[in-house]
Amino acid sequence: MVGKKFLTIRVIAAILLLPINVLFLIPALFFDLSVPIFYHWTTWVSIAIGIPAAILSIKCLRLFIQNGGGGTPAPWDPVQNLIIKGPYRYVRNPMLIGVIFFLFSESLFFQSIPLFIYATLFLLGNMVYFPLVEEKGLIKRYGGAYLTYMSNVPRWLPRSKSYNPE
Repeated sequence: MVGKKFLTIRVIAAILLLPINVLFLIPALFFDLSVPIFYHWTTWVSIAIGIPAAILSIKCLRLFIQNGGGGTPAPWDPVQNLIIKGPYRYVRNPMLIGVIFFLFSESLFFQSIPLFIYATLFLLGNMVYFPLVEEKGLIKRYGGAYLTYMSNVPRWLPRSKSYNPE
């Protein structure tokens, strides 16, 4: 019971440090985010994008907690088990894809070009970081299992059929 409670605290800390900062704190501090006009089409499109994006990220977070064997989504406290369930059977980075889509939906919601630029820079930064840093660490941690997963599941664009490693 103590282990599970500690894991929950670590996951909450990782959420407070990464997604909350990226999705809410940085945009609120650095961009002029005025209240949107709810009859504008961009508001409704942003909601249609943002809600599924948030659901995807939360579903992935649950998979990390339930199947990760300890650890968090944060790079400094990684999960112990390679997760190939749910959205991870279609694309290697579904949680990050959800975060990125949520950021773009925020830029539409607030009709903010600076926030759109921030979302674009965040996307480009991750497109460089993942192949150069993150994936090398995953290969070290999981070895051949991750190499097989990598060769069968795309990094950013989901495959049409679910990958089954068994």
